[in-house]
Amino acid sequence: MKQLPVIFMHQLTRYGCSPSTYLSAAVFLVLCATLGLHVGQWLERDSSDLQVFFQLHPWLYLILTPALSIQLWSDEHDAGFHMLLKTLPITPFECVFGKFLAAWFVCGIVLMLMFPIVLIANHLGAPDNSVIRSQFLSSWLLAGSYLSAACFICTLVRQQVVIFLLTLGLLLSVSCIYSAIEALEHQMPTWVIDSLISLDPLSRFDTIDNGKLTLSDSLFFISMILAFVSASTVTLTYKSR
Repeated sequence: MKQLPVIFMHQLTRYGCSPSTYLSAAVFLVLCATLGLHVGQWLERDSSDLQVFFQLHPWLYLILTPALSIQLWSDEHDAGFHMLLKTLPITPFECVFGKFLAAWFVCGIVLMLMFPIVLIANHLGAPDNSVIRSQFLSSWLLAGSYLSAACFICTLVRQQVVIFLLTLGLLLSVSCIYSAIEALEHQMPTWVIDSLISLDPLSRFDTIDNGKLTLSDSLFFISMILAFVSASTVTLTYKSR
C-alpha cells in the first residue's frame, strides 16, 4: 500500500489540470441550485429543508460521474502502462483504489461547494443540521457506488466515448430500477419485490436522504464500492499478465 498515496495524488493532479473536471462540477452545482430553487421551490416551501436539492443528486450524478470516469483509465490502456505495472512495485489494487479515491475525493469537494446553501438555510431558519450531515453523507456514498461501477467499466474498455456511454447507460438503468419494480408489484410475490427493493441503491439513498442514517444502508453502499473495486482489480490483474 506504499504507492497508494502516489497514485492518488497523480490522479488528483490530472483532475486538477483537466478543464472538463471544472466544467462538470460547475454544471452539477448550477443545475442543483437552479432546479432546487425554481423547480423545487425551496424558498416557498421550507428554507430549512434541503431535501429538494439532495433528491436531485441521483440524476445529476448521471452527468458528473461519467465525466469523471473517462479520466480514470482511458489514457493508460496501452502496453507500456501494463509493463509499468509489472516492473514497478505498484499493485493493481493500488492503481484501482488510488484512482477511485481521487475521483471520490473530487465528488466530495463538489458536494462541499454546496455549503453556501447550508449557510443560507441556517440564516433563514433553524434546520436540523444532523439531518443535513446525513444527506451529505448519503449523497457522497451514492457517488462512491456510482464511481466504483464506472471504474469497473473503465477497466474493460478504452475509448472515452464508449466509457461515457456505458457508464451513463448503467447509471440510467439503475435509476429506473424502482419504476420497473413498481410496474411488477402486482405480478410477483411480495418477498421478491422486497428483495429487489433492498438491492436498489436509490431506495437506500431516499431512506438516508430523509435523515434516517442506518448502519445497514451505509454498509450497502460500502459493499457495492468494495465489490466493484475488487472486480476492477481482478480485471486489471488479468489484463496485466
